[in-house]
Amino acid sequence: MSTSYVIPKAVLYYSPHSVWSSAILLALYEKGYGKDEVDLKVVDIDKGQEFSPTFLRLSPKAMVPTLVVPLRGSLASDVASRFKAISDTKALIEFLDKSRSATSHTHTTSNAPAPSLSPATVALASASRKIIDTLQADEVSPDHLQYLNARDQASLQELGKSLVPILESRRAAIVGYLTECGNESIRMSEKTKAFWREKKMEIETVLSVFSGGDVDGYLSRSKKMWEVTIPGVLTRVNEELIGPYALGDQVSIADIHLSAWLSHLVRLAGGSPSDDGDVAIKKVEKHIGNGFVFPEDFLSSAFSPFTEEKPVARSKLAAFWDAMKTRSSWKRVYASQASV
Repeated sequence: MSTSYVIPKAVLYYSPHSVWSSAILLALYEKGYGKDEVDLKVVDIDKGQEFSPTFLRLSPKAMVPTLVVPLRGSLASDVASRFKAISDTKALIEFLDKSRSATSHTHTTSNAPAPSLSPATVALASASRKIIDTLQADEVSPDHLQYLNARDQASLQELGKSLVPILESRRAAIVGYLTECGNESIRMSEKTKAFWREKKMEIETVLSVFSGGDVDGYLSRSKKMWEVTIPGVLTRVNEELIGPYALGDQVSIADIHLSAWLSHLVRLAGGSPSDDGDVAIKKVEKHIGNGFVFPEDFLSSAFSPFTEEKPVARSKLAAFWDAMKTRSSWKRVYASQASV
């Protein structure tokens, strides 16, 4: 009796609370991957599930998102399937872009269009790299921004109400794994145990601030982040934007990175993905303070001699936000966060 062979699928390990997971989902939807091509598995990072021995076998640095894909040449029914894991966000988005295209050899069952997200020219590729590298810098990572999102003791206490329970849960998970190693319930390498201890120490350093340790140092770092670093990053990104999308009229990989990072920044500023572009960007400007404003150097529509409507000058980021907000990928990723 013959049995049908099921081609192994890619598996995306992601978290709804992970900013870069949102970027990967945006890429999946923009590229038109079918539901039967990629399995989505949630990793509860609020409870430290990425530190589990099982997940560390996939991503030794506990990085979420992680995409596990079957290797080309191991898809036949008479060959043992082999897989590789991709955890770097930039590499992952580029992989998704190239793996579903007119020239790729990837097995696909989706009939949806697969538009290229790669920049079309050398100049656009250079602009794209500058935007992506700026947003992917460690100093402005989503976790770092969230941790430093308080500029006085009152807002620090308020921030602690949401972050401390999560941090304590993550620490408890790591302590549990180290305890299991100690009583030999599980066996892990010294390298893994050292990694757990390092992450535990990092969490405890953050927790110490919320319990009153080095508050002045924290407020100094926060002030620098929001009054110097973030304005600098936004200015550099804005200089590279063409509009309405990052590189002009077509969505590119730069838009994927910018959408995820900017939506996080807007939430930290008290906004939500459902806000209009002008509203969202004004909230960011107000949150930064010190008179910081974006130049309104993008014309929302071309002037037509046949109508009385005149083009409206707005910031490029506001126009970008509204352009992305109309896309089905944005609506699918951020629909559940509209009221956050």
